Amino acid sequence: MGNALFNEYEDVFSRKELFENCKLNRAERTELMDIFFACCQWTRVYYSWRPNLPDEGDNHLVELAVAGGAEFIVTRDLRHLKNMELLFPQLRIAAPETFLKEI
Repeated sequence: MGNALFNEYEDVFSRKELFENCKLNRAERTELMDIFFACCQWTRVYYSWRPNLPDEGDNHLVELAVAGGAEFIVTRDLRHLKNMELLFPQLRIAAPETFLKEI
């Protein structure tokens, strides 16, 4: 976990319209997010890899993954992340379903 990703989660989490049909109430969602954040390892990014992705707002994900030694970025935003200018052979971009099948 890094600053930019944490802020992104907080932003999405605050959008009430996304949770209108959620079976969990706000307190339960908050508790779930707290548990998730408690399991995360805080990673500092010391180097910016630029230029890299067409959407500047997504670059922090690659930088965080490289800094943390991740093997995967698991996302539904495959379109943006598959078009990296810089290649990191140890890092794979996968949809959640693909990731679960591979592990």
